[in-house]
Amino acid sequence: MTSRAVVVDRPGVHRLVSGAEPEPGPGEVRVRVAAAGICMSDREVYDGRRDAAYVRYPVTPGHEWSGTVEAVGEGVAPELIGRRTVAEGFRACGRCARCRGGDTSLCTAGYDETGFTRPGAFADHVVVPARLLHPLADDADLRAAALLEPAAVVAAAVRSSRPEPGERIAVVGAGTLGLLAVQLLAASSPGELAVIDPRTERTRLARAFGATVACAPEEAETSHGRYDLVVETAGAPTTAASSCLLARRGGRVVLTGMFAPGATGIDPVHLSLSQLTVRTVFGASSAAWSFAVRAFTTGLLDPAPLVTHEFPLERYAEAVALVGGGDPGTGKVLLRP
Repeated sequence: MTSRAVVVDRPGVHRLVSGAEPEPGPGEVRVRVAAAGICMSDREVYDGRRDAAYVRYPVTPGHEWSGTVEAVGEGVAPELIGRRTVAEGFRACGRCARCRGGDTSLCTAGYDETGFTRPGAFADHVVVPARLLHPLADDADLRAAALLEPAAVVAAAVRSSRPEPGERIAVVGAGTLGLLAVQLLAASSPGELAVIDPRTERTRLARAFGATVACAPEEAETSHGRYDLVVETAGAPTTAASSCLLARRGGRVVLTGMFAPGATGIDPVHLSLSQLTVRTVFGASSAAWSFAVRAFTTGLLDPAPLVTHEFPLERYAEAVALVGGGDPGTGKVLLRP
């Protein structure tokens, strides 16, 4: 049997290759990919804009994915074969102080992640350590489950922010992360759940997910100091600073967006005088993954409406060009091997 994979040899250069199905080694599984999401990090890999420390060319991208276990390596329970699953992307060592404390996304053994330094899921098959799997229900929607990686990042933000019933909450950005955050935060019974984004198409979807208020960034300037909790998901040049302005004195801010060098800094005077608690999120720990999978399994989280485009592997170039292309009608783009 043959297996195909997209390989990005260097920025702007890719090819679709065919070869033998990859064999899982000891402690590993081979998963037949059902769907793989494309995010801005994947676009950065293709364009050559990702920090060199966080990518290793040539690479098969794809860190957001779902599939079915097809084969297991030595030492792995054969009962996993046939299970629908997702898997953590970080190849955490499990031995350092951060891993032992549960912060597997902060592993100090060095950065190593499926789809960036290891072959990812823009392929028919992906091989991963069995210890990273999060098996799903037998009837799980694998198309929707491909979004459980960004959902785990959002879960990390929600868990760290500790929302309480009746609080005023704002979500800055209505992209994939923002809309998933709305779903999880709505479950905490907020007194107000506002979404701030200039795209009316996206804010309309946010309302369907439980947002009570939706407005453009310029309209939100009248709400400075209003919110108990602000969850930033946009990663735009000004949103870290503007999110802190939205929080009330003594409020909490969680930054989940990936910011580029030169982004507007947070005013330290405002930060100290307002006594804000500011946290950041980089990836997702194993605990956050478990949280997201439970929310998905129980129906609390439904990523399916976020998918707007699906492409076969042969149309990878067309698919990746849509991501970050500026079309407000583009939501999550999937590759379907």
